[in-house]
Amino acid sequence: MRAAALRASRAGSKTSAKSAKTSSKPTSKPLSKSSLKTVKAIEMPSAQTMQSMIRTLSPPVQPTAAVDVPVMSHKYQVGETVYFTSPTFGRAAAIGSYTVVKLLPSEGDDYQYRIKSTGEAFERVAKESQLDRV
Repeated sequence: MRAAALRASRAGSKTSAKSAKTSSKPTSKPLSKSSLKTVKAIEMPSAQTMQSMIRTLSPPVQPTAAVDVPVMSHKYQVGETVYFTSPTFGRAAAIGSYTVVKLLPSEGDDYQYRIKSTGEAFERVAKESQLDRV
């Protein structure tokens, strides 16, 4: 008894959904049988198509740029000896020869480096503008 009532309520909701769909379509020209089949094929894929479809999550893809933007690279490389001049503001650092330990990302227009002096037990971070070739 319950199953029959459930089927009846589902059939009623389907017809109301169909009437809502048809009411939003323009009524100027009725659909032909071939276009109606096309619409049905688009709306409801076959069981074989459903089984062969593979759904995966993929990240959004940005279009590639038509013009290549030149990428600037670090002026100094790891292991290279550089001359460090400390900034006039803030902490005073020992001026002298340092070895580049690590390349760091840029801060604005200036690349950064992790540098180490043989006379100090710690490493410093210096901007490219504070370094010169030895």
